[in-house]
Amino acid sequence: MIVYFSGTGNSRYCAKMLADKLEDELLDTFHFIRDGIALELTSTKPWIFVSPTYSWRIPKVFEAALRSGFFSGSRDAYFVMTCAGDTGNAGQYNQALCQAIGLRYHGTFSVVMPENYTAMFSIPDPELSKKLVDASRFALGKAILSIRAGEDFPDQKPGVSGRLKSGIVNTFFYRFCVKSSPFFVSDACTSCGKCERGCPLGSISIVKGRPVWGKECTHCMACINGCPVQAIEYGRASQGKRRYQCPEYRRGRFRTDHTPQEDSTP
Repeated sequence: MIVYFSGTGNSRYCAKMLADKLEDELLDTFHFIRDGIALELTSTKPWIFVSPTYSWRIPKVFEAALRSGFFSGSRDAYFVMTCAGDTGNAGQYNQALCQAIGLRYHGTFSVVMPENYTAMFSIPDPELSKKLVDASRFALGKAILSIRAGEDFPDQKPGVSGRLKSGIVNTFFYRFCVKSSPFFVSDACTSCGKCERGCPLGSISIVKGRPVWGKECTHCMACINGCPVQAIEYGRASQGKRRYQCPEYRRGRFRTDHTPQEDSTP
């Protein structure tokens, strides 16, 4: 079973491709996390956990959902993490997570996707974003081969830098950077409520036609990148920057020249 968490769609795209190619079940943890429902799942196939990379580890909200869950059937687990660069030493923490929930760890696989952290970085132009999304399908093909063969993902060697990023820097990030107070909305807001519906923590409320952010926030960027009129800003950090949402995955095939050819079936 493929179990995933996604803010702007990169991890959803990868999870849907894995489910398609592996002919496996797909589960979005959005409502489980938002509504505080414990995961009680069973699968005869390996568990494949798919998520974005938040400061070189899986998001804390996703980790918490897995730690509080109950997984029966298969004891094998793989992690697929989308990122804009690298996943640091995330594998060590994923392995510890597997030990805590009684699963056999088979590795962490990194898939480079377009940057979406609007609160800090710039979003690539649409052409580069499309190239990265297309390239991700080939990268995932390697992961699929390992999963089908029951083999571990290739071992990642993060080095000192990777250990620091997933350790001290991750702690600093959550303590000092992950906050909702800088979010605000401009007069362009149409009161559509998409940000409220899309918050995985249910921390956005529409008050007098405008979104108001609560203290709970995981910096998934679903609200700012999903706003249809780009009315949401994160202080000055996001002003003038592109917004990004990954397109929906569509079944496709690839020629040997690496030119994507879309099937007619969605």
